[in-house]
Amino acid sequence: MKHLLSIEELTATEISTLIDNAVTLKAERGYHSEQPLAGQTWGMIFTKSSTRTRVSFEVGVRELGGFPMFLSKNDIQLGRGEPIKDTARVLGRMVHGCIIRTFAQQDVVDFAEYSGIPTINALTDDEHPCQILADLLTVKEVLGGWEGKKIAFIGDGFSNMTISWMWAAKKLGFELAVAAPAAFQPTAEFLAKLDAPNVTVTTDPVLAAKGAHVINTDVWLSMGQEDQKDKEEAFGPFQVNAALLQNAAEGHVVLHCLPAYRGKEITEEVLEKHADVIFQEAENRLHAQKAILVALAKR
Repeated sequence: MKHLLSIEELTATEISTLIDNAVTLKAERGYHSEQPLAGQTWGMIFTKSSTRTRVSFEVGVRELGGFPMFLSKNDIQLGRGEPIKDTARVLGRMVHGCIIRTFAQQDVVDFAEYSGIPTINALTDDEHPCQILADLLTVKEVLGGWEGKKIAFIGDGFSNMTISWMWAAKKLGFELAVAAPAAFQPTAEFLAKLDAPNVTVTTDPVLAAKGAHVINTDVWLSMGQEDQKDKEEAFGPFQVNAALLQNAAEGHVVLHCLPAYRGKEITEEVLEKHADVIFQEAENRLHAQKAILVALAKR
């Protein structure tokens, strides 16, 4: 593993190894016997605002002995139109790795190619691999693993979260049911490329939730789409609420990558009832990302 650009590019073994290592790193927090990033500086290019991603990566790099350097688009020449490949060539000669949170997936791919240093996708419009690894870590901790489990995603069926979940299901073999309005479902071309019979897509949230061990949701409007309020009307029936959860398996858990808009994609009641697991999921961003950093530091 030279980079972490997407779940699509990972193998099942790589995913499982990252999760297992995250479990170890979490248990050893504060007592790490090694500092694999000692003497290293890692750039953090963020063109999208963040709470969990920024804090978890800054803390993670420091706990592994490195120095994080936060760079917003206004701090560097990217904000004035410098091509990503030129920025990559410069930073590749100065820092030891880079964490990028931006809009276009191609920007992360190009940065990895032209910089020659380990590159981590901390979120793009196409994928959110770090979040899915944190979610899988949470499923492992709370339910013992994903084998034989049904996971449901309720909401936008073709968001970065859903895309990463579909690739995870493809790689790991668990059942994934995606419920989304017809206009927000994966394209036929994507599903053909995915070629995963264990992934189903429906317009019926009750059908998706039926027997599910994990109910997952996210905001209806992704970052950068806040001005498209008219689209929210289509998502009304896709709220995660108490009535929907009556169809889930006994002992189910609810996940939300946060921030949550209570009263929209999830009710206040459901979020608070499942808050312990949801905020465990948020914490696990730190541990999953430390596993990624360790893997890339040893390349």
